[in-house]
Amino acid sequence: MSEIGSDLVQALFKAGAHFGFSRSRRHATMKPLVFGSKNRTDILDLSKTAPLLETALAFVRVLGAQGKKIVFVGGKPEMTELVMSAAQEISMPYVAGRWLGGTLTNFTEIKKRIKRMLELTTDREAGTLAKKYTKKERVLIDREIDRLEGNFSGLVSLEKLPDALLVVDTRHESIAVHEAAALGIPVIGIMNSDCDLSEVTHAIVGNDASRESVKFFLDSIVSAYQDGTKGEVVPIEKKTV
Repeated sequence: MSEIGSDLVQALFKAGAHFGFSRSRRHATMKPLVFGSKNRTDILDLSKTAPLLETALAFVRVLGAQGKKIVFVGGKPEMTELVMSAAQEISMPYVAGRWLGGTLTNFTEIKKRIKRMLELTTDREAGTLAKKYTKKERVLIDREIDRLEGNFSGLVSLEKLPDALLVVDTRHESIAVHEAAALGIPVIGIMNSDCDLSEVTHAIVGNDASRESVKFFLDSIVSAYQDGTKGEVVPIEKKTV
C-alpha cells in the first residue's frame, strides 16, 4: 500500500469509519469489503474501502474543475446540520430533510414551487402581502412559506438537473438514489454495510451512522471539490471490489 493510502487508512480508522452494522443487516454486495465481525458487528476492511474513497474524491475534483453542481442529500436528523454545512461551504444545493418524491424526476414542478416560495417571500419582505391580504390570509400564507422553505430552501440555486448527487446513507435515501439512476445522474454514496453497492456510481463505504465518520467524509469531499476548482485534478482510476 502506498504511503498516501496508508495515511488514509489511518485517518479512516481514527474517524471510526470501519464500524459496520450487525452481520444480519449486511447487504450481499458488501461482503467483499468486510474484514470480519466482532461481537456480531461487521468490521469494514479499510484497505479496500480507502481506494474506493480515493476514486470518489478524484471524481469530485473533476466536478469541481468543471464547475458542476452536486446536490448534497442527507435527511437523517443527526446528519442534517453536517450536510447543510458541507454544501454551503462550496455553494452547492442540498436537501437536508425529507426527500420529496419527484424532486428530480418531476423537476419542472419543483421549480414552480421554488418560484412560488421566492415570490411570496419577496412580497412579504416588501410589505406587499400586508396591502393585499387580510391578517388571517397572511397567517395562511406564512404557513405556506414555512412549508415551502422547509422543503425547497436548499434547492434555490439549482436551476437545472444536477450533475451529481452526494448521498449520506443510500439505503435511507433510496428514493433520491433511484430517481438519480432513472435520469442517469451519477451518485456518490456514503454507505454502510447495509447498503447496496450496485446502486451508486462512486461508493464511499464506511460508518454512515456516526457524525465523526460522516463529517470526515464530507470534509474530504468539500476539500476535493475545492482542489478541483484550483485545477488540482488527478486522473480517475476506477476501483472495483
